[in-house]
Amino acid sequence: MENLKKNIYKDYLFTLITRFDLTHGIWLLYLASKGLNLFQIGLMETIYHISSFLMEIPTGAVADIFGRKTSRILGRVSTCIAITIMIFGNNIFLFAVSFFFTALGNNLESGAGDALIYDSLKELNIENDYMKVRGRNELFFQMAKTFSLIIGGYIATLSYTSVYMISLVFAVISIIHAFSFTEPQIGRVEKKHNLWETFSHQVVSSFKVMRGKKELVEMIIALEIFSTFYTTEFFYMQNHLKSLGNSEFQIGIILSIGALLAAFTATQAYKLEARFKMKRILTVTIIAAVLLFWGMTINGVEKYAFIFLTAIEGLLFVVMGDYINKLIPSDKRATILSFQSMIFSLFMIVLFPIVGKLGDHYGLRNAFMLVATGATISLFVLGKIIQKRNNTN
Repeated sequence: MENLKKNIYKDYLFTLITRFDLTHGIWLLYLASKGLNLFQIGLMETIYHISSFLMEIPTGAVADIFGRKTSRILGRVSTCIAITIMIFGNNIFLFAVSFFFTALGNNLESGAGDALIYDSLKELNIENDYMKVRGRNELFFQMAKTFSLIIGGYIATLSYTSVYMISLVFAVISIIHAFSFTEPQIGRVEKKHNLWETFSHQVVSSFKVMRGKKELVEMIIALEIFSTFYTTEFFYMQNHLKSLGNSEFQIGIILSIGALLAAFTATQAYKLEARFKMKRILTVTIIAAVLLFWGMTINGVEKYAFIFLTAIEGLLFVVMGDYINKLIPSDKRATILSFQSMIFSLFMIVLFPIVGKLGDHYGLRNAFMLVATGATISLFVLGKIIQKRNNTN
């Protein structure tokens, strides 16, 4: 039991190490320096999400069947391979291979990490502390993100290659640390006669769970639609700010301020949920998010709108993540959470290259108008669906 408690604090350190990603705020600029245009950069992101879409469910099943710790270790190894290729690659094909391994690494981590911590808490009979633990984890995530954006932005003004070399060192350290976790016993998948039978049963039974829980599916779709619009703006905002005359270091400062605000809202999530409940939080955040998406289309306002939109993203990630986990059986957790990531990848496959193409031809400000329009329609429709379901419960 003591080792399971240590998982929580080890995960905070793991988050600090893995999220200290100096490349996060400059990879679009790095690819642009290699000669790729916005459409080609968007194509790389599409390759990432197609790879992610195809592998999410299989890697989630791997985590449930072979262990979340094993999946996490393999994920970090894949990340090291991806970074190495980015350092030495000089053509679009090698960059595409790098994005494939990046997707594989994130797939192997996406459901496994969250499942490892939630089921550690559940085995300790303290799963009600998950929102508080996840909020603290988000604090470490945003702290690492803040410093990595600032430091990465500064180093990028000197050398893009140095940014990736330092990131590779941290990726190697994260592999070593991943071996220290303890696998919870709860939620162990029953093994069938052979591996394929075990795998197929895990996937089919997980989909049966989702089919029987419409509320779970609606929450997943709602969160991932928001994440898709936010992530698209996050990445293309870097190029937009660069075109407005900001340096990589200045862009890092702007992004880091948003990360700090998100860290604060994440740590307060459990208090806000206890006071205002899910329905009210969703109503307020949907309205605020729509206004901020449109704010990012206004000259001089975009950076401030983005900062507050990042704060909303931090809050929703924790509150809705807790709600979603409560609806998932332990032995299906990693698989269903991987399905959640797959939905995100599907949306990104469609949206990201479209915004890049519009940005190439009409400017990113006009492309952001498309994002704002889509966000307005989608978020209000989903808000109505969730509100209607809450009224009938």
